[in-house]
Amino acid sequence: MCGIVGLFLKNKALEPKLGEMTATMLATMCERGPDSAGFAIYGDAKSGKAKITLQSPQPDKDFAGLAKAVGDKIGKAVSLEVKSTHAVLTCPAADVDAARAAVRDITPTIRVMGRGDVIEIYKEVGYPTEVASRFDLKSMTGTHAIGHTRMATESAVTTLGAHPFSTGPDQCLVHNGSLSNHNNLRRELIRDGMIFETANDSEVAAAYLTWRMNQGLNLGQALERSLEDLDGFFTFVVGTKNGFGVVRDPIACKPAVLAETDDYVAFGSEYRALAGLPGIENARVWEPEPATVYFWER
Repeated sequence: MCGIVGLFLKNKALEPKLGEMTATMLATMCERGPDSAGFAIYGDAKSGKAKITLQSPQPDKDFAGLAKAVGDKIGKAVSLEVKSTHAVLTCPAADVDAARAAVRDITPTIRVMGRGDVIEIYKEVGYPTEVASRFDLKSMTGTHAIGHTRMATESAVTTLGAHPFSTGPDQCLVHNGSLSNHNNLRRELIRDGMIFETANDSEVAAAYLTWRMNQGLNLGQALERSLEDLDGFFTFVVGTKNGFGVVRDPIACKPAVLAETDDYVAFGSEYRALAGLPGIENARVWEPEPATVYFWER
């Protein structure tokens, strides 16, 4: 049992409140996942720049001097903003892969949480409200966000095992459920060049969607194909740079609720995650149908 929240803003005037609204939603899901929590924030793009979110078990040591070391290695200026155990490294967009490789060479204990033009991912072991507070989620701004509270059932409680999982630029996935064919699918994806950081089945789902989108599908089309190729019980909420998608498996035993107004689309594992949103009393609220893709894109 895990908790998922998601918020996709249509009204630009709400963007300064994205973090505050997401934090409130995430707090309602603590009982569904007290082991660890995480969230992805899609913020503003900076022309010609890309971001890499990093995590370290020893941030004071690993982040000290990292920006200069990476900059020297790639021959370009980079910056680093530290937030607790995480940091966001900003570099020229053309050099993001080189910067990511440089980080791994310089400090192998650092883990890459995600990369892209706009995405930042923060996740840690701990009670969800404490995780949100540690990274000051309430102060964050942006266009859309996805959050997750985890109750581990099939793998260890670790930072890397927390959600969201990101396997492609500006992409992330959160998952409530369990996949039964993830080991076979993982082997197939590895043969096609996908790289995995954990043994978690949810990372396989994220990589599957990245693999499909690398073939030219958009998020909605990739989610449609997932219904053919993924076995098990699942509710997925997925983000891309411009998109937000939801899908449940054909049996749909995992709870889910969607709400839509002229200002936003919101998802929660339970309605209480949506109850505090502005204008919710006028929203169209419904339970997502089994084996049906819901997809919004700006």
